Amino acid sequence: MELNRGRCVRRDSKREASTGGSLSELPDEVQACNGDRLSELPADLLLNILERVGTLDAVKTCILSRKMQKLPTMLSQIVIDLSSHDLVQMNGVVADVTDKILRTRSPQITIHKLKLKFFLSPSRCLSIGKSVGAAMVTQKLDAAEFEILSPRDLHLCTDAYRVLFAKQFNNFVRDCPDAFAGLTRLHLRNMRFGKSDIPIILSYCKVLESLSFLMCDAGIRSVLHVEHARLVELVISYGKFKTVELNRLPKLKRMTYNNWPYDENPLVLGVLPQLSNLSLGDACISQKTLKLSQLLATVPSVSDLSLEFRSEKIWIQPECPKALAPVLAKLRFINLDNLPEECDISWTMFLLEAAPSVEDLSITVWDHKCRQESQNSYSMKTDVKWEPSNPNFKHKNLATLTIYGFESDDNFMGYVRRVMQAAVNIKKVSLHDRKVCTLCTDKFPHADARPSSYPQTSVQKDSLRKKITEASSEASRAVIQFSS
Repeated sequence: MELNRGRCVRRDSKREASTGGSLSELPDEVQACNGDRLSELPADLLLNILERVGTLDAVKTCILSRKMQKLPTMLSQIVIDLSSHDLVQMNGVVADVTDKILRTRSPQITIHKLKLKFFLSPSRCLSIGKSVGAAMVTQKLDAAEFEILSPRDLHLCTDAYRVLFAKQFNNFVRDCPDAFAGLTRLHLRNMRFGKSDIPIILSYCKVLESLSFLMCDAGIRSVLHVEHARLVELVISYGKFKTVELNRLPKLKRMTYNNWPYDENPLVLGVLPQLSNLSLGDACISQKTLKLSQLLATVPSVSDLSLEFRSEKIWIQPECPKALAPVLAKLRFINLDNLPEECDISWTMFLLEAAPSVEDLSITVWDHKCRQESQNSYSMKTDVKWEPSNPNFKHKNLATLTIYGFESDDNFMGYVRRVMQAAVNIKKVSLHDRKVCTLCTDKFPHADARPSSYPQTSVQKDSLRKKITEASSEASRAVIQFSS
C-alpha cells in the first residue's frame, strides 16, 4: 500500500494473500496507514483488505479503531492457519477468536470459507466444535476445513500416543456432530484408530469432500475400507495399512497414496467412476512389483498419473502395451518422479505405447539423499527388465517431454531421440540439470554425488541439440530447451 492524498491505495505489484503468519507485526496495509485513515475507507474496501491477511491479523488490525471493531464479524473468509511454532502459543486464541467471530456475526452474511488449524486439545476442540456447529445450523457456510495437529511431533509420537489421540478425536466428533456434519475438508495426523472408527467418522461427515491422513491407521496390517457419497479427494501418507480398499466413492476424482509399508495389494480400487488423478509414491526395497493393468482395471477414467519412486527400485512392472492399453486409454499426463540415477529410463516407453492420448510426459531422475532408503548400496537397485519397444511405434498426441536430471550420455540421448522419433507431433522438449536440495547438502556434506555431464555452455547445448535432431527429420521440428 502507498499513501496518496491521505488515502490508502494498492501497490502496482501483486501481493499474495497471507493466511496466517507472525503476529508480532501488523500487516503491510496497516503499517502504511494510521488507524484513523484506514477507518475512513468504505466498509467493502476495508473488508477486501482484511480478507487478504490472516483472520487473527485482521482482528488485531480492527482494534485500532472503534469503527472497525465489528468488521471481523462481517468477513466472508475466516482463515486461521498458523505455523506449528506459532500455534503452540496461540492455540487458545484460535478457539476464543473463532467463538467470538461466529457467535456475533450476522446470519445473513455467507461464510464462503472457514479454515481452522489447531492442536488436538479436548477443551479447545470442544469450544471450536460447538462454535462451528452452531454456525453450521444458524448461518450460511459454503466450505469448512479442519486441520488438526497432534501435540506430539510426527516422528517422536509413540503408538500409545497415537491411540490416545484417536480416542480424543473420536470424542470430539461425538461431542460436536453439527460441526462435522457440515465439514468439507479434514486433515488428521498421528492417530491410530480402532477397526470401525474411520467408517463411523465418515458417517458423521456427510458432506466431506477432502480427507487427508498423515501417519494415521487402524492398527498394524489393518485394512481400510472407504465408502462415501461426497468424497472428492483422498490423501494417505505413512500409515500402517496392509491394504486400502476404495469401494463406493462415486465422486472421488483425486487419490494420493504415499509410503505403503506392505507389498501385497497395498491399494484396491473399486467403483470409482470419476477418478481422474492418481498419485502413488513408495520406496520399494523388496522384489515385489505392481502391475498397472491390475491396479487400474476398474478405473479406466484416470487422465493424470503420477508415480514417485523415492530414488529406489522401480516398483511397477513393465507390461505388454496391448494388455495395458484398455486402462490407459484416457491418460493425458504422466509424471515419473525420483527415478534412481543408475536406472535406464528407456523402460518408460511401454507407458507411451499403451497410452495414445498422453500429451505431457515428465521424468525426474534423482538420487535424493534426504530419504533414508537412498543411503543404501546401489547394488540394491536393479535395472528394470523390459521388452524393447516397437521401433515403428508412432505417438500422435505427445506434445511435451520434460526431463529433470538430464545427462549427455547414451541413456538420456538415446531416450530423447527415441521419444522424438515416435512422437510425430511433439512441440517442446525441456531438459534440466539435476535438482538440488539444500537439506541434502547440509545433512550429508560428505556424501558422494555422481558427476554431472549436463551441458553448461551455449556451445555444448547447441552441439547436443544437433546430435539429438540429426537422426530424424520429425525431431528437428520440436523446440529443445536447456535450463539456464
